Amino acid sequence: MFVQVVRLAREIGLVKLGTIAVDGTKIKANASRHKAMSYGHMLKAEAELKAQIEALLKRAQQADEAEKSEPELDIPAEIARREARLAAITEARQRLEQRQRDAEFERGRDPDEPPRGGRYKREFGVPEDKAQDNFTDPDSRIMKRAGGGFDASYNAQTAVDDAAHIIVAAELTNSASDAGELPTMLEAVQDNLGELPEQALADTGYKAEAVFEALAGTGCELVVAVGREGKQALRFDPQRSPHTAAMAAKLQTDEGKAAYRRRKWIAEPPNGWIKNVLGFRQFSLRGLHRVQAEWKLVCMALTRIFHEAPRPSAARC
Repeated sequence: MFVQVVRLAREIGLVKLGTIAVDGTKIKANASRHKAMSYGHMLKAEAELKAQIEALLKRAQQADEAEKSEPELDIPAEIARREARLAAITEARQRLEQRQRDAEFERGRDPDEPPRGGRYKREFGVPEDKAQDNFTDPDSRIMKRAGGGFDASYNAQTAVDDAAHIIVAAELTNSASDAGELPTMLEAVQDNLGELPEQALADTGYKAEAVFEALAGTGCELVVAVGREGKQALRFDPQRSPHTAAMAAKLQTDEGKAAYRRRKWIAEPPNGWIKNVLGFRQFSLRGLHRVQAEWKLVCMALTRIFHEAPRPSAARC
């Protein structure tokens, strides 16, 4: 349905695919922060529950006449309740450990490599004690929210066309970082509309030498910030990071500066509408696949609003 709406917008001239801007926004998951547990707490809770279960089993085996005068206790029910809690915690711990193993494989760490400080302070596949998993929506991740603090959230991505601020691609990930998402968004644009835009704008969160290299021959001009706005321009070694160095040089030209200045005007208004006009700040569904569908539904609703809303006249603008 989302793709059909985007293609219809293209047919009636609301989408031009000249310039698009890609942006990400964190949206809270349908997951209570009180239903999360850190890895360190999981290890302690598992040990405590195992000890409680063992004590209850011994008590059940050693029941005698003296226990008849004690308050009645449903030992099988108490054991079952603790076993269910133990199983849930064990599954959450295993998810954290698998996530840690996958991350270390991606960084190129050898499983047999011992701890040596830096990024590898712990044994292979052992998360930090503060790493968390949520019991209500395990696919969500703890992410920093605007204004401070952390929530179980998802990272919602949009690609917005310059012509009428129509969202032409909407994807979602449970990684807090935007790095690596630019190829995914451009691929989604091509899948939805059959071609790439002439130009794509993105902030410094999307900067990555590997991404620039992968997209170099696509025919889509990239204008991606390589540093924070208002900060001194960064310098990159052309030998080690030739594509990033070339991007930094482009952003020092008048054309590059003019192109990048349009990014905020194109990319950020739709996210503002979604959160402040539609009031969508938290997902209703749980699980990555379901939340991805919900995000496309929200973006489709916004496209319809933009299509039906009266456009301001040039004089009023």
